[in-house]
Amino acid sequence: MAKSGSVEAAVKPPLWLLLELTYRCPLSCPYCANPLDLGNPADELSTDDWLRVLEQARAMGAVQLGLSGGEPLLRKDLEQIVARARELGFYSNLITSGIGLTEKRLEALKRAGLDHIQISFQSADADTNDAIAGKKQAFAQKKQLAQAVKAHDFPMVLNFVISRQNIAQIPAILALSQALEADYVELATAQYYGWALANRDLLLPSREQIRLAEAQVNAVREAQQGQGPKFIFVTPDYYETRPKACMSGWGNIFMSIAPDGRAMPCHSAGLLPLSFPNVQQASLREIWYDSTLFNQYRGFDWMPEPCRSCDEKHQDFGGCRCQALLLTGDAANIDPVCDKSPAHHKIAEAIARASGCPLGEMLARTAANSRIIVKSRV
Repeated sequence: MAKSGSVEAAVKPPLWLLLELTYRCPLSCPYCANPLDLGNPADELSTDDWLRVLEQARAMGAVQLGLSGGEPLLRKDLEQIVARARELGFYSNLITSGIGLTEKRLEALKRAGLDHIQISFQSADADTNDAIAGKKQAFAQKKQLAQAVKAHDFPMVLNFVISRQNIAQIPAILALSQALEADYVELATAQYYGWALANRDLLLPSREQIRLAEAQVNAVREAQQGQGPKFIFVTPDYYETRPKACMSGWGNIFMSIAPDGRAMPCHSAGLLPLSFPNVQQASLREIWYDSTLFNQYRGFDWMPEPCRSCDEKHQDFGGCRCQALLLTGDAANIDPVCDKSPAHHKIAEAIARASGCPLGEMLARTAANSRIIVKSRV
């Protein structure tokens, strides 16, 4: 890939870097957006590879660092990666299930210079949480570690992925967040990629459930009068008429590195039938500015009509390429969430299927790591 001065002058540098350190995870959540094929752990980048990625990204101007997975705590070199990120001047955020975050390791991460920890919960009570996570005692561990995170003076940030399995628990989730003295709480409805798409008929809440949940969140916000956790409620775009501005535009501010070194403009892009540059063969600068992949859907010239002529294209950037592929068969199509898309009926069909599907219960998995929800016989 030859360096292009004209491209580099026109494209802003990446500000946000996400390192997906591993796809390995102790949980088996059915809403997981990771690929169905998690790859071979033996292909994960080495410590030196990750440190080189950090150095190259910081030299380009990246300032925000996410450490994710899978479960990033499964990497024994996590503290070393965090320490180097601090030396380089990154603001680092660990995105974790909390499983494996012992008091000793929490202290080590603090010493290494970690700035921020986000802990995911699956629900507000142990039975539902552990059933969704597919792991016994997960809720108890998460709750204990959330308290330890607060005690070590990290920002208390919680994440709940909202689906039909837990949306009726919104009041209890809000109360748990307040009891844990969270600073920020993201209530994000599932995004339908990977395992979440495979389980969509059992996960997608109804429009009425979304409206009630949002009203419950707003009521607590008003009652708090600016005190207590800041609740962020993210609705599913399946009930919108315009798509989300995916990653603020393809190759605009965000770069994700998969465990095997593939560089992507979002963490779900690996499902696209494209050739992905790898940090083991090219520098981040070459990848960001000159690779075919990162220029594939940059800007607006790639857009089909009516997107290209739409006066809203600067707001949604054409929507999500992964969603376009998964629902229409072509990543270059209009995101079918948009009601101007000729494939918008795909969204309506998905909602109809989900609304007619039994709720089901999170029962024992039929296989050790199966993420497919077992329907209730009741």
